[in-house]
Amino acid sequence: MTWGERVTEVFGGYDEGFGPLTVDVPTDAWVESATRARDDLGCRYFDWLSAVDEMAEGFSVVCHLAALRDGGVDHLLLRTKVGREQPTLPSLVEVYAGAGWHERETAEMFGIAFAGGPGADPEASHLLLPEQFEGHPLRKEFVLASRVAKPWPGAKEPGESDATHGASPSRRTMRPPGVPDPEKWGPREPGSDAPDPLAHAAPGPARPRRTPRAPAKPPEEPTDG
Repeated sequence: MTWGERVTEVFGGYDEGFGPLTVDVPTDAWVESATRARDDLGCRYFDWLSAVDEMAEGFSVVCHLAALRDGGVDHLLLRTKVGREQPTLPSLVEVYAGAGWHERETAEMFGIAFAGGPGADPEASHLLLPEQFEGHPLRKEFVLASRVAKPWPGAKEPGESDATHGASPSRRTMRPPGVPDPEKWGPREPGSDAPDPLAHAAPGPARPRRTPRAPAKPPEEPTDG
């Protein structure tokens, strides 16, 4: 039986995507799914756990597991989605003790609480940032101050120096990626009428798909007439 067949037998299917087999599970089955992956599929190696900010859709939490076997390794990603308002997920420390560090980091960087584990309180889960740090820097509405304070190299054309940059009044001033207009970001209390930085970070319209260009025809050889 192949690895894909075994995963389908346990979880009913998977998404192949661009890498390891991925199984999407509901939040209330997060711990149960990790337990089944360990016991039924032999995924006894915990590699990492992290999250992706999906903006208005919330956060995707991803856990990478592996089943070690003679001559190779079978990989599996467990993925679930939590809402943006007070995101909470059960901790996996009872299934994989090594998940504690990763949950603390995810809680600190994304503000996701992992109930029952060391990352249960995102505001107190200081692991990589100083204790006085406020906010969760891997959320997409969080503006990196260094991008605002320091010149962004991408604002200049190749070969353009700092002395010549900005000399042309017709050139549109470019901001670093992830830095919105100053009027659209900054401290914002709950319920405030100030602009919402998350709304500014919403993705724009999809780029139209390009039509493949037909290959150029080779020139015809002249014929003797």
